[in-house]
Amino acid sequence: MKAKAKVIQASGKRKTAIARATLRKGTGKVRINKKALEVMEPEMAKLKIMEPLLVAEEVAKKVDIDVNVIGGGFMGQAEAARIAIGNALLNFAGDEKLQEKFFEYDKSIIKGDHRRKETKKVGGRGARSKKQKSYR
Repeated sequence: MKAKAKVIQASGKRKTAIARATLRKGTGKVRINKKALEVMEPEMAKLKIMEPLLVAEEVAKKVDIDVNVIGGGFMGQAEAARIAIGNALLNFAGDEKLQEKFFEYDKSIIKGDHRRKETKKVGGRGARSKKQKSYR
């Protein structure tokens, strides 16, 4: 009987984008929405996602990561995936030195940004805009 493989799940949020990362032992493959990270476009979003993989290179080579991302735009999705990958790598390694590395490089790899979209109000098209009035 086989021993169960260690599977880590982590999530990340940015604006309206939500990412769920599943991490398993493997050879270092990363897939975003069932597509390889290497073929992802635009280039800026791909580089943003790769940051935690480059900081934790020795851990990232030992695991395969699958990320499902929904909602938001492409940069919001990239940052949500970045947070999910960073948290999954941190949970897999269980090493405080890696957490210090992430904090030294960029704290937002683990913590993320708590700001969210402001809700729409009555009397306008968005959160702050209102219908104009004219008295003359």
